[in-house]
Amino acid sequence: MSGPLIVGIDGAELSAETREMLMHPTIGGIILFTRNYADPDQLRSLTRELRQLRKPRLLLMVDQEGGRVQRLRNAFTALPPLSLLGRWYQSHPQRALDMAYRHARVMAAEVLAVGVDMSLAPVIDLNRGSSVIGDRAFSSEPEEIIELAGHYLAGMHDAGMKTCGKHYPGHGSVEADSHFEIVQDERSLLAIEQDLQPFIALHGKLDSIMPAHVCYQSADDRPAGFSHFWIQQKLREQIGYRGVVISDDLDMAGATIAGTMLDRWQSCHAAGCDLALVCRPESVAPLLDELDALHQPLPDTSASIRKLYGRAAFAFKEQLTVPEFRAWRDSLNRLSEAHSD
Repeated sequence: MSGPLIVGIDGAELSAETREMLMHPTIGGIILFTRNYADPDQLRSLTRELRQLRKPRLLLMVDQEGGRVQRLRNAFTALPPLSLLGRWYQSHPQRALDMAYRHARVMAAEVLAVGVDMSLAPVIDLNRGSSVIGDRAFSSEPEEIIELAGHYLAGMHDAGMKTCGKHYPGHGSVEADSHFEIVQDERSLLAIEQDLQPFIALHGKLDSIMPAHVCYQSADDRPAGFSHFWIQQKLREQIGYRGVVISDDLDMAGATIAGTMLDRWQSCHAAGCDLALVCRPESVAPLLDELDALHQPLPDTSASIRKLYGRAAFAFKEQLTVPEFRAWRDSLNRLSEAHSD
């Protein structure tokens, strides 16, 4: 059995306490952060141990979007922010689409090479004034995002990695940051339709979708990840999405509107989330204790977990012998350096 919680852990090595905690049947996967990474050899050793810990094996994730959200940096290609590709699209659309594919293909190949299944990417929000989205988004225009993200998703899939579109139905048009505050979007449903367009157009190519911790008041006073309307009625029934729904981090301030950590898990599960992120290690053990105290059966999410396992299409050492692949990495590094100057 695999459980629905994807949890954060401490350190670059597994302690006996962490190893024991990860045997809990409620846990189905790990989300890795910079705190878990020293160098590629260390990470390969860690992911090997995590993969061997139990059966079905744990799902391993990371945020490796590029720009300011890149957890694995030392010895990895420096990935430019997605907004740079959107700016290129204005003058050189074919070059931008090619670079979107390269960006995703290189990112995915490097992440898979160290034993991590997937990066929670790409962001397909509109860049329309959000302090937390900003340059993480391709563009402010839905049509441009759809085209650029389509090539990005193809790059991930060709490398052997599953995809995650975030943050449904759109976090990019509200300024506040749901990491630090409860976020309200007062717009009408008609206005929100523009933010929805990339999710509608690309839903068949997205293996997973992450809802935003934003309250869209015109539809529901609960954040989208806790909303039956947004997940069941809109995403599943109207859009016809059949992939995995992963809640954003339940530790975020935007999720506190749902109550305690236990309340948050119960709310996102009832709304239709298949998996849920709990990124702070100190939050995990208390939640497991509370779930145990309920003496209630928890969902077996083995099928959802299996859908998201990564399988590298090519051995990474073989890819490094291909001049074109090496050129892709070099071009991304140069773009990142130019962007940071």
